[in-house]
Amino acid sequence: MKILVIGPSWVGDMMMSQSLYRTLKAEHPDAEIDVMAPAWCRPLLSRMPEVNDALAMPLGHGALALGERYRLGKALRHKKYQRAYVLPGSFKSALVPFFAGIAQRVGWRGEMRYGLLNDLRVLDKPAFPLMVERYVALAYDASRIKSARDLPQPLLWPRLQVEEQEKIETAALFALTADRPIIGFCPGAEFGPAKRWPHYHYATLAQQLIAAGYQVVLFGSAKDRETGEQIRQTLDEAGRHYCHNLAGETKLEQAVILLAHCHAVVSNDSGLMHIAAALNRPLVALYGPSSPDFTPPLSQQARVIRLITGYHKVRKGEAEQGYHQSLIDIQPARVMEELMALLSQQERA
Repeated sequence: MKILVIGPSWVGDMMMSQSLYRTLKAEHPDAEIDVMAPAWCRPLLSRMPEVNDALAMPLGHGALALGERYRLGKALRHKKYQRAYVLPGSFKSALVPFFAGIAQRVGWRGEMRYGLLNDLRVLDKPAFPLMVERYVALAYDASRIKSARDLPQPLLWPRLQVEEQEKIETAALFALTADRPIIGFCPGAEFGPAKRWPHYHYATLAQQLIAAGYQVVLFGSAKDRETGEQIRQTLDEAGRHYCHNLAGETKLEQAVILLAHCHAVVSNDSGLMHIAAALNRPLVALYGPSSPDFTPPLSQQARVIRLITGYHKVRKGEAEQGYHQSLIDIQPARVMEELMALLSQQERA
């Protein structure tokens, strides 16, 4: 069977979509699964052994570009896909499989996609509370799976593959010494400081970890670099020597490899958090107004710290520097305690 998946456009969603690919491969071992997604996704897709090929989606979020989608679909006809899965909920995301003439086109209804999808599912959100469950449910006949309780357990969670030699070479490239184990920090968040643990809490934790014999590596995009520098500058001079701000310095491919090299990771709710979970790193995930009830880190080695309940659609926190009070209230001592428990658990395993 040849399968085309129209993949998500966000890091966290892309990571969770691997559970669908793993499930499809388990159900159809001989299937070839190609995933069409933005070009930046390739470093993630290339580390998913279930994915045969990553096809670049050249169109951005807002572009309908009907003519271009028609050309994309037509260009895929020679591949003779038998089935397509459309993971985004938009109307436009369903156009390429339709234009490609793929016989079975599966997805949730989303933006009124009658005709574009011919295996159209109507989502009962309470029945599938987790995003990963909604993805995995598409792998099965709709008559068989009425709720998450009907899904075969355990779910096949995301798992990225990284080789040991890659870790050693990439760590050397960024001058990360082998004499101190690495704790990774992911202090950024897509929608600004409201979803971030305060930089001064990260700095306090970093100071404690450095004193305990670790080195700290800060990950993120270029827009997280300032946050990383705030953390470093809050440390004492000796501490800065063991705190490396790689935000904006690494390509995504390198960040994945270095996260795999970490002994543990501390992260806000972010795409990098989901990557760390898929790498099966001991992970402390810090949540504030966003909720782990829909997109938690999918790992037995993850611990979530959150002091409030419910989902709060907040773009700017009420406290100084835009932080949310619920994240300010998570104290470094609590994070250190959870982190040490995870590391101790890892050593015993």
